[in-house]
Amino acid sequence: MKVILLEDVKKLGKKGDLVDVADGYARNYLLPRNLAQEATAGGIKQIKQQKAALEKRKKKEKELAQEIAEKLSKTSVTLKVKAGDQGKLFGSVTSKDISEALKEQQQIQVDRRKIELTEPIKSLGSYEVDIKLAPEVEAKLTVKIIEG
Repeated sequence: MKVILLEDVKKLGKKGDLVDVADGYARNYLLPRNLAQEATAGGIKQIKQQKAALEKRKKKEKELAQEIAEKLSKTSVTLKVKAGDQGKLFGSVTSKDISEALKEQQQIQVDRRKIELTEPIKSLGSYEVDIKLAPEVEAKLTVKIIEG
């Protein structure tokens, strides 16, 4: 029996997949638990349309991320922080600080969780920071930490 999965089912498939299962498995397990629906011509057509719309949206998001990545690679952000002797900072610069500075200085909004710092920045200088905007789209941003 062919069914369309309404939820992810372990060892069977993901939501929206068209799978062929035993009649008893479908009737006694998948259908009563609303994990799947019987595959009809209309249902199959609807799933194809949803997948096409999802692909289109992902492509658009990737293009937007690449556009932002180009802007980020050409810009730099300067943060003024208090520092002690030998360029040690009082505190540290985190991804949240970098995100806020980007928004203020360049009017580019990037979620702090997309900024990848292996550890917080704790000294003055210039740093290359990786920003993962989308799957397969990364940018490098130059962050300058100066004493202020």
